[in-house]
Formats: sequence, structure tokens, C-alpha cells
Amino acid sequence: MDHLAPKVHIGGITFDLAAILMIVITTAIVMILASMATRNLSVDKPGKLQNFMEWVVEFVSSIIGMATDFKRGKVYIGLGLTLIIYIFIGNLLGLPFGIITEAHGQVHFLGLPLDMDGHEEAHFSWWKSPTADAAVTMALALTVIALSHIQGFRQNRKHYLKHYLQPWPVFLPINLIETAAKPLTLGLRLYGNIFAGEVMIGVILNMGFYGIPALVIWQGFSTFVGAIQAFVFTMLTMVYIGQASIHEEDH
Repeated sequence: MDHLAPKVHIGGITFDLAAILMIVITTAIVMILASMATRNLSVDKPGKLQNFMEWVVEFVSSIIGMATDFKRGKVYIGLGLTLIIYIFIGNLLGLPFGIITEAHGQVHFLGLPLDMDGHEEAHFSWWKSPTADAAVTMALALTVIALSHIQGFRQNRKHYLKHYLQPWPVFLPINLIETAAKPLTLGLRLYGNIFAGEVMIGVILNMGFYGIPALVIWQGFSTFVGAIQAFVFTMLTMVYIGQASIHEEDH
């Protein structure tokens, strides 16, 4: 029997409870990690977690430097730091284990019936990477793309509007299509890679004992992919912000 996502319907809107749960858990982990890293800051004797966080800050600074002018883009270090840590942790949460519950007949969550998808019996999967859900990755993508347009309009309204007509006004439809495609490619790339990795883990687990070596190898590979996808998402975010709000003629 396939595992179903625990979904409820409120006012015609479907809510994936597993995705909401994992978003909350990911947020809590990031907040705890940040709190622990900054709790006992020291210049002379920094702790291991502080050293790690300082390395991440330097890494994000290098991403901004590669994507755009660092002097103008350094104000986005906080955004980049949040994105890369949040996405990386979110990418990894579905790797260690899963939580499956079995339901016979209609079951409820806080008084709301779970969607059984027409089955009398169902297995609900409550643990996954939040970034293995297209709604989550698209929400992230739409947020950062909207931010890039807002910043572009605020900081250089004339250039921001003009670039839609470059190199010639006839390119306006193409530029609009490119703008609309950015959140799709950004969100779906992240979702596709993480979701495919979790599907592969499920296939390996079905191999039983013989799948253990492959599982260990795939876990390591998935960690690498999770790191790369966090880097790519953060890099592209900085590129898009730089393209919209930071221009050579501004210097």
C-alpha cells in the first residue's frame, strides 16, 4: 500500500500536515543552532559552533561576491545565511528515518478528517524533508523572487522598468516570460532533486538487508546533493537580486 500524505481540507484549501510539521521542525532547528552559535561569542576563544557559523558567513559573503557587487550586496548576508542553513537542514531531515502511521477507517486530526484518498485503510507518512514538497519550495522561490523585484523597484525604479524593454522593446514578451520562469525553475529544481532522493531511499529500503550498503552510500550522496541544492538556491537568489537592484551605472 502506498504511503499517503496526511492532508486535511479547510475552506476548500488542502493542507499537508506533514509538510507543516517539518517546516516547524526545520525552523526550530535553525533557531536553536543560531542561538547556540551566538550564545557565548568570543574573539579570543571562539567555540566550534561559533567557528562553523563564522565559516558559513564567510561562505555566504563569497557567494554574494560572485553573484554581484559585494559592497552593495553585503546587506543580504542575513538573507543568504538564513536560506542556505534552512534549506540545507530541510534537505537532510528526510534522510535518517520515517514516521508511518496506519489508519483503519476514517481518522481525524484535531477534529478534522484526514484525506483517505478513497481507501478504507491507509498508511500516512509524517516525516519527510520539507523541501520534498513542491508547495514549500515554490513558496520559498516566490518569496525571494518577489523580494528581488521589490528591491529592484525601490532602489532603481527607472532602470528596473527599462530592463524589460532591453535590448529592444520587441523583447518585452520574452523578458516577461523569463521573469515568470525564474520562480518555477528555482522552486522546481530544489523540489525535484530532494523528492527524487527520498523516492530512491524508499526503493532501497524495499530491498531489505541487501540494500543496506546501497542505503549508506545513497545517504552520503544525498547529503552532498542537499548541500549543493542549498548552495544553488542561495546563489541564484543573490544573482536575481543583483540583476534587479544593483547595476554598473549605479557605481
